[in-house]
Amino acid sequence: MGETERGGARRGSKRAPYDVFWAAPESRAVWAELPEPVLAEIARLDAERLELERSRVAPQLREKITAPVYSVADRFASWERVVCRMEPGWSSEDFYPVSAYDNDLDSRDTLDDLVQVLPTEAREGALGRLLARLDARFRAASVPDPELTLRPWVRPTKEKPESELGEWWKRKPVREPWD
Repeated sequence: MGETERGGARRGSKRAPYDVFWAAPESRAVWAELPEPVLAEIARLDAERLELERSRVAPQLREKITAPVYSVADRFASWERVVCRMEPGWSSEDFYPVSAYDNDLDSRDTLDDLVQVLPTEAREGALGRLLARLDARFRAASVPDPELTLRPWVRPTKEKPESELGEWWKRKPVREPWD
């Protein structure tokens, strides 16, 4: 993937900040319209996540981490990108390993938890509708996988019985994004 696709385009001699919504236009549009109370709650969740991520690195690196890698916005954008990769017509030369797929499915798991703690206006409003649309697109671009044929390569990181896993763990892409 080129730098401009990821939001790392160069301007003069300085690198532009990372754009979490690269290749996720629907998520970007929803984010631009979120009301302030929802954005404040998302900021609180992101601050908690930042502290967790910082706690996992050496002390000399902690202060250098200023934003969470797995922010709420990043999780929505990641889910949108994987859905796009699975849909007909996606053409990209970026590398997408199967290990990235299970990471994206893990992020989808976390979206359920995150959306539940957001204010009702987010859960039932724009973010809830965005998640429902992305999930519908995922279902349209995948088929049931009762034999769990991807499980040797794609495994959830959370210890849960198979019956409690989200539907995304029990489906496989019609068009594998890692091909």
